Amino acid sequence: MRLKIVAGNWKMNMLKEGGENLASEIVKLVSEHKLDNSIKLILSPPAIHLANLSSILDGQTQVSLAAQNVHQELKGAFTGEISASILASFGLEYVIIGHSERRQYFSESDQLLAQKVKAALEQNLQVIFCCGEGLEVRQAGNHLAYVSKQLTNGLFDLPKESFEKITIAYEPIWAIGTGETASPEQAQEMHAHLRKHIAAKYGNDIAENTSILYGGSCKPSNAKELFACADVDGGLIGGASLKAKDFIAIAQSF
Repeated sequence: MRLKIVAGNWKMNMLKEGGENLASEIVKLVSEHKLDNSIKLILSPPAIHLANLSSILDGQTQVSLAAQNVHQELKGAFTGEISASILASFGLEYVIIGHSERRQYFSESDQLLAQKVKAALEQNLQVIFCCGEGLEVRQAGNHLAYVSKQLTNGLFDLPKESFEKITIAYEPIWAIGTGETASPEQAQEMHAHLRKHIAAKYGNDIAENTSILYGGSCKPSNAKELFACADVDGGLIGGASLKAKDFIAIAQSF
């Protein structure tokens, strides 16, 4: 059975006290609402919060932490960067790689992302690998091939046993921060296509056990409809993850 995941990407938000309060409230609400054990919640704050929030989440089996980025080298003279080995030493389980903002604003190529994925996996981190198309690609009708190529270039050099540590997050870039949302039919089409693409490379067993998340303006009002799609296994949540009640409401939408 595929893991159901609701991951909150805080991006560059939350001051120290606000981050502590948000994480604490999420932990409290998880306990109060008794979420199904098949649902995994992941919080991905700015890196400076990670050590502090790990204390708040200590003992939590249903809530994990993810870094928003990682460097491709394990150590060295790379001022301002954080390696997979450092993240692992702090007990992190997950790292987000390939987010559209990293691709767009920091010019991260498929080749660089492939190196980051390998570095993370070598340190036993689980990877949430992001992929997705912009509006021009979608309007041209090339979205399926475009996103498939992102997976091929970023992940398909991995052996089967490594790919089992990958979660895919599909981001329709045209629906991030715009208020637009892919329809359930559009989300299902892409998710099913990506699962088929994975199956062609790694076989049906791995494809059927790979969680594929939707990452485009998912919120309490549309999560239930999106999560009802056969190949949508949860969400990578942006703005709605900054409000504990909204985040938990999304997790209750399965």
